[in-house]
Amino acid sequence: MAVSHEKRIRELVDRESGRLRRITEGEASRKPSPDKWSLKESLGHLVDSAGNNHQRFVRAQLAGALAFPGYAQTDWVKAQDYAGEAWENLVELWCAYNRHLAHVVGRMTEGARAVECRIGENPPVSLEALVADYIRHVEHHLERMPGGAAYSSSGVSR
Repeated sequence: MAVSHEKRIRELVDRESGRLRRITEGEASRKPSPDKWSLKESLGHLVDSAGNNHQRFVRAQLAGALAFPGYAQTDWVKAQDYAGEAWENLVELWCAYNRHLAHVVGRMTEGARAVECRIGENPPVSLEALVADYIRHVEHHLERMPGGAAYSSSGVSR
């Protein structure tokens, strides 16, 4: 199962990297409304997700059952000022981080995939389920970016 997750992450990066690179700096910076994230902030959120999950994927393999803190996404995005980062840098970071995560996931043993993990106050899940959830989370956000399945021509998520 880990190989299929590794393959899914690699395919996701290969499929999406070109589309993300075609988004202009101006388009990536535009906020659809004052209370919504720009594309930069959304991709920054996915970088955070990669970073948090990298820690989970490695630490759970080494320590066995593990509890991790939750993620205050709005605070993290604001503290790192993703809106002020160059779009090109965010795209490259997201791509590289996910290629590395594919590598890590592809080397998980069957025993490691069964390790129980708890995130914040959520019920425990296996590391395998955590990897699958990470992939679904990334796909969900990418579908809402320009050219994604849930993106309308008006620039608003469906």
